[in-house]
Amino acid sequence: MFLLLGATGYIGQAFAKELTRRGQSFIPLSRSALDYTRFELLFNYVRNIQPEFLINAAGFSGRPNMDGCETERMKTFQANTLLPQTIARVCLMTHTPLGHVSSGCFYAGAKVFENGELRLEQDLGRGEVRALFESNPERFFGFKELDEPNSSFRNPPCSFHSGTKALAEEALRGGHQTYIWRCRLPFNELDHPSNLLTKLQSYDRVYDQITSISHLDDYVSACLDLVEAKAAFGIYNVTNPGAVTTRRVAELAQARLRPGRPLNYWASDEEFYRSAKAPRLSCILDVSKLSRAGVKMRSAEEAVEDALSRWQIDARREWRRLLDEVPA
Repeated sequence: MFLLLGATGYIGQAFAKELTRRGQSFIPLSRSALDYTRFELLFNYVRNIQPEFLINAAGFSGRPNMDGCETERMKTFQANTLLPQTIARVCLMTHTPLGHVSSGCFYAGAKVFENGELRLEQDLGRGEVRALFESNPERFFGFKELDEPNSSFRNPPCSFHSGTKALAEEALRGGHQTYIWRCRLPFNELDHPSNLLTKLQSYDRVYDQITSISHLDDYVSACLDLVEAKAAFGIYNVTNPGAVTTRRVAELAQARLRPGRPLNYWASDEEFYRSAKAPRLSCILDVSKLSRAGVKMRSAEEAVEDALSRWQIDARREWRRLLDEVPA
């Protein structure tokens, strides 16, 4: 039996759906049912039910986006840094294997092959870098699991969200019977405020960046495949192979879902940061370790196309959007 923390969240719901599909018994737990931020409560609960595995899908990513973490720093720190340490301590004391949902948000850039060697390019927004990616994407390589974060409190600049996620990994790294599963800009076919495809459709202007992405259903399936295969514990980058540009994803979404609607983009970082609070540092993650463990994921572009072909609109959100567009 599995114990799933953060079961009502965007990623937690996806884990619940996949566990159900696999016929795996599990207890979905939210803070409204048990305040698992309190060590004593969680320790006694885990000790009593004795789960064979615990999944931590709880966390705080900000509302409506990561800028919310800049204004709610205590909430962000408690959810993204302190809570994972509490859970890890409980798992250690009860000998319970742990799977922790993490992120690749504390990396900036990619490794670019030029002149016979790899160099680190931290700014994937530069025009010449984007042009090179469009013409030669095979020359871009991602960060591996053991690469040190280069966008964290130890290596600024970083967003507060990224800093807290990096601190959690630092505390959990090398932990007893612990998986750390890194996700990047999750999406699937279900319209949701946390879905990358939903966000790109709702923005007045798109911030164009080169990035790795994770189809949410592919992500949770890959994480559970690692558990079922008894793969070695440790950190895994769990993204769909092949980076994309958010411009390309937005164009695909517009063509499929809202043809005729004009797409607008921020002219420059300077213009974008006049309204944004947190740094938006894109990155590419290397998924070769996941592949070596025997877990395969379809390409990023294939996953996007599939999600768009099966898109399910949240009727309530769409109705509110249409009302907002009615002239006063």
